[in-house]
Amino acid sequence: MPIRVMLVDDQELLRTGFRMVLQSQQDIEIVAEAGDGLQALEVLARTEVDVILMDVRMPRMDGVEATRRICEDAESGPRVLILTTFDLDEYAFAALKAGASGFLLKDVPPAELVAAIRAVCGGDAVVAPTTTRRMIDRFATVLPSSLPPTDTPELARLTDREREVLLLIAQGLSNGEIAAGLALSEATVKTHVGRILTKLQLRDRVQAVVLAYETGLVRAGGVL
Repeated sequence: MPIRVMLVDDQELLRTGFRMVLQSQQDIEIVAEAGDGLQALEVLARTEVDVILMDVRMPRMDGVEATRRICEDAESGPRVLILTTFDLDEYAFAALKAGASGFLLKDVPPAELVAAIRAVCGGDAVVAPTTTRRMIDRFATVLPSSLPPTDTPELARLTDREREVLLLIAQGLSNGEIAAGLALSEATVKTHVGRILTKLQLRDRVQAVVLAYETGLVRAGGVL
């Protein structure tokens, strides 16, 4: 079955551009569109969707609140990819915290857009190293910075190796890059990542990145 995609953006021209790109893919189908978060929730009530491309700043209901409501049912709900311009989208970080599976630049190359949709539909999270670091640096002012990592009950659940892996996840590294840096097999890294997500009760790598910054394990511009 094709991946069922919903486009949520108040700019019709932008939705048209994404639609033109995605309609050329045999395994992707645009099943719905919405001009704001409230309309998106209304459409979702009667439409089966696998992946949502979600804008942040929209009238009536923004992408953060819409994402929070959609991701409340993490088991069966669709996956959300946030669209950001990196101008004034401070709310994109809040959307990730609310359960979004990643973020994309609005000028994302078509091949990367398609790959991201496929990855998210398959259960992965889209956390590109370069955009992760840019985004965290951009949102430095909205990230907590007073809580030392040694005092957080969340991090106390992790072994030293798991904390080390979480640190590298938060810097945007892939499993392969983490494996190379720690001289481990990629399968071993994958096991560590799975244990981290289970112990911290997180859905995916994106939420792991958010938690790492919230607990102070990593700070914008560097690590502790």
